[in-house]
Order: sequence, then structure tokens, then C-alpha cells
Amino acid sequence: MEIKRSNVYWVNLDPTIGSEIKKKRPCVVIGVDPVNMARRTVVVIPLSTSGKEYPPLAIGINCMNKKAVAVIDQIRAVDKSRFIQQCDRLDNNDMTQLEQGIKTILGV
Repeated sequence: MEIKRSNVYWVNLDPTIGSEIKKKRPCVVIGVDPVNMARRTVVVIPLSTSGKEYPPLAIGINCMNKKAVAVIDQIRAVDKSRFIQQCDRLDNNDMTQLEQGIKTILGV
């Protein structure tokens, strides 16, 4: 499976510890493609359909024909073996919003 930036994949996030987002859920790839190809881990942001928008921590997006929130403060690197299948791709507007949220959360 070729894993690309802006694509949304079902990812198995278990096992987790404490307050980390759990279970199989959609995650958007935010790492750049050359790094995604070269490494065995990929940086993603988990998505939730039950969460509420709370920028910059939770950014509202459209995914799989539904409203969802990208939980920015749960950004993580996951091994490629956790990826199950692609389910969508975010548009440029949603990616720009995610990038702004990441910059705010990380202070860059």
C-alpha cells in the first residue's frame, strides 16, 4: 500500500495507554510523501465522529461524507503495519486548517 499525505486510512491504534485515542479509526496522513516512503512509520492525526470542534485542538473536517474532527493533540507516528486500507482523501482547505492547528499546538 502506498501511503500518501492528505489521504485518510483506517488505522488500528490499539494497544494504547491512558488517554490516547483507541481502536480502529480513520487517520489522516500529515507527513510528507518522501518521508512516508523512506520510513517504516508515518505521522498521522486520528479522526473522530463523536468529538466536537474545539480549534486548535479539534478541527472540523469533511471525511467519508460525514462531519468529523481531526484531534490535533493526538498526533502520532504509527508503524505502517497498523494501516488497514484507504478510505478517503482530504481537500486542500481541510489540510490547510490542519496545518494551522499543528503549528499552533506545537508552537512552530
